[in-house]
Amino acid sequence: MLELAKLVQQSIALDEQITRDRDLELSRTRQIENAYVALDVELAEVANTSEWFKVWKTHRGKSDPNKTPRETLLTEYTDALDFFLLVAAKKTWTQLIMLKEEDLTLLEKSRPAKDLDQQYLILKRMVFNSHFSHRQDDFRHAWRLFLKWGFVDLGFSQDEIQAAYEAKREVNLKRQSADY
Repeated sequence: MLELAKLVQQSIALDEQITRDRDLELSRTRQIENAYVALDVELAEVANTSEWFKVWKTHRGKSDPNKTPRETLLTEYTDALDFFLLVAAKKTWTQLIMLKEEDLTLLEKSRPAKDLDQQYLILKRMVFNSHFSHRQDDFRHAWRLFLKWGFVDLGFSQDEIQAAYEAKREVNLKRQSADY
């Protein structure tokens, strides 16, 4: 089960640690913009890793060394998840991402997307609308679409996402202690 409150706290704690350790002094606006750019890049990395849009390829899906394409994709998905959480925290929109167990279960039972390209473009548009037009509803919808994308279209369970997020968090903490 996804423990969203715990994940948000972990995302905020890592961001605060990085800010403190690197002695970063960014304005609130710049922090928000930076988190949005990171989210945008991570969403693109999910698409690039899965390669669903590469209709010319027979074998799709990139993999990191010693990982399957599915494991690599899950890692990229959790990176994007982290920046969704961070954007929500920086915008003080965490109430938009705190879904109940039954809401998560409903998302898991959604129908797969007929067109992943269209779903991806809609997701990105809503993310950008939430930034440029300050539309909380677009952020809420993008968040739900992102979760549905992970559960249904990419085929990850809540437990897999939770475990992968926490494993990646450990990697990020080690990176920070190693002056990444």
